[in-house]
Amino acid sequence: MHIGHVRQTSIENVSDGRHVVGATKQLLIGPEHNAPTFAVRLFTLAPGGHTPRHSHPFEHGVVVLEGMGEIDEAQASHPLEPETTVYVGPNEEHQFLNTGSVPLRFLCVVPRHAEG
Repeated sequence: MHIGHVRQTSIENVSDGRHVVGATKQLLIGPEHNAPTFAVRLFTLAPGGHTPRHSHPFEHGVVVLEGMGEIDEAQASHPLEPETTVYVGPNEEHQFLNTGSVPLRFLCVVPRHAEG
C-alpha cells in the first residue's frame, strides 16, 4: 500500500514552449508505488496552456478537478469544467486546452506501461 499527498508529489514541467505550453505533471500513483496495471497523473495547464495534439495506442480516463477548458478531438471540441469526465480510446487524436483565467487541473489514469 502507498499513502501519499498531492502536495508532497514532485512537479514535472512537461512544457516544450511549442507543442506543450504551460503544462506540469505529477505522478500520484505509478510504477514507483508498485501499481501493477495503472498510473494516476495530475496535470495542470496554466491559462492559455495546452497539451500536444496527439494519439497513442492506449486508452485513458480523465476527471477535471478545477478550471475551464476544452478537449479537441479530430472532428469536434468539447467544453471542460469541474467534474467533467472524459474517456479517450486508443488511437483517438486529442488535445487539452485551458480556455479559462485560472489553472485547469485534471486527473489522468493510464495503463502502467504509459508511465515507464
